[in-house]
Amino acid sequence: MNPATALATVLVDELLRCGMTDAVLAPGSRSAPLALALQAAEESGRLRLHVRIDERSASFLGLGLAKRAGRPVALVCTSGTAAANFHPAVIEAHESGVPLIVLTADRPPELRDTGANQTIDQVKLYGTAVRWSTEVGVPENRPGMVAYWRSLVSRAWGMARAPSPGPVHMNTAFREPLIPDGDETWCEPLDGDVTGAWTKVRPATPGSVLHVPPTRRGVLVVGDGASNVKRYVAAASMAGWPVLAEPNGNARYGDHALSSHHFLLGVPEFVELHRPEVVVTLGKPGLSRPLLSLLRRAEEHIVLAPDLAHWPDPVRSATQVAPEVEIPVVSGDDAWLKSWRAADLAAAAAVDAVLDAVPQVSEPRLARDLVAGLPGGSLLFTAASMPIRDLDQVMRPRRGIRIMANRGASGIDGLISTAMGAALAHSGRSYALLGDLAFLHDQNGLIVGPYDRRPDLAVIVVNNQGGGIFSLLPQAALRGPFERVFGTPHQVDIEAVAAAHGVPYRRLEAAADLPKAMAGEGLRIIEARTDREANASLHADIRKAAQAAVRETLA
Repeated sequence: MNPATALATVLVDELLRCGMTDAVLAPGSRSAPLALALQAAEESGRLRLHVRIDERSASFLGLGLAKRAGRPVALVCTSGTAAANFHPAVIEAHESGVPLIVLTADRPPELRDTGANQTIDQVKLYGTAVRWSTEVGVPENRPGMVAYWRSLVSRAWGMARAPSPGPVHMNTAFREPLIPDGDETWCEPLDGDVTGAWTKVRPATPGSVLHVPPTRRGVLVVGDGASNVKRYVAAASMAGWPVLAEPNGNARYGDHALSSHHFLLGVPEFVELHRPEVVVTLGKPGLSRPLLSLLRRAEEHIVLAPDLAHWPDPVRSATQVAPEVEIPVVSGDDAWLKSWRAADLAAAAAVDAVLDAVPQVSEPRLARDLVAGLPGGSLLFTAASMPIRDLDQVMRPRRGIRIMANRGASGIDGLISTAMGAALAHSGRSYALLGDLAFLHDQNGLIVGPYDRRPDLAVIVVNNQGGGIFSLLPQAALRGPFERVFGTPHQVDIEAVAAAHGVPYRRLEAAADLPKAMAGEGLRIIEARTDREANASLHADIRKAAQAAVRETLA
């Protein structure tokens, strides 16, 4: 099957699974794959297809259908000015709260801005008149496409309905051939879920609560930006579930919180024996690839999203999305939880043994010891790259602190300024853990005028002379160009930078000296020098030790 036919088949099928009953088509060439998929759906009795020769009339027909029926109607057209003729109806739908799924066929990217026939800029064509707009991307014959396409349609359908109904725009670029080629094979099954939509979206209505299936084999995952954390951690604990919390989810506390799930989920034998029946996700996870893989394997993946206009689903595995869920208490033995905790304790002990055997300053030990030594009520702001990942792998559960990171877009910019702003708003002691490049990227954040208040903030700078995270990625194998384009070493004197800004400076000489280095008040800088290659080697050692310890618990 050619990619254009596969994409169109899946998009239409998923719309039907979501509940679409009507679609309106204005004929054209580039939209042929969608037109043929809609025609096939009508012939099978799954859809009422309405065809109009004029896009403006077609779009207002769809508006009327959706306005009366109260459910989304699909509008389909070809590329070029055809899509522009949908705009008045899209504006009316936006202003009157009518749900529409606007599918505009488009030329592939290589034809744009070349003078190619019937090719205009259709990306975000309708501006602020749509609830959501997405560029679907040119289809490719490779695994993972079906989950992407179906998840995308489910999201479009949900956002057209909630939190306030309105139009959404899906721009679909097709390469030729545009009609079926007679070959029905594809690299993965095109079928969806027989129970309905890929992701079922439950809009927020008074008293609406999604009841989680009762099971002891559940897991609560807490990521960045999670809300109502205490409530759901308590519910998961009552249900006998382990809590896998990223540091900035601020849910890594209590007896059910694990600290080594990154290593546990990297052991295939453990994963096979600990396949959850349901995973409930709060916030946006994304620090650990093994944790993201867990989401793919769950029989049921429920995403808690108070704002249904945006829900996190980075691996396209969400089966249900709801603004509120109830995790029931289930009677039974606690073998599930005990098995997770036994493996977690063994892995954590193995990691600690490796870290404690090195008296020099190391990045993971610094992260572990820093969190353990923070005074109660402290705020810790961390860089979004390596420091937050070190915390994720070695931070032990504890209460009484708040951890923040700019993980919305995970950028390197503005981190000193963000930390200082957070410290000024925080009522307790504040700390920041940054890499050297992040620190240098925002040196101007240290400029505080004589009439402005300086925060009580200790900025701990891990100086490994460059981009340390790249030493842990596949790029590290490229020995020739690595230092120049990834390692990016510098020769900046951090102490001199501190002196230039009149900020007290201290050097952390040994791992055991951290409590002494952290002491003090006001704005201050603590530099911890490390070696990138030694850091990569240490990370490999702790991973091997942790995973070996996990395997011993399974023996």
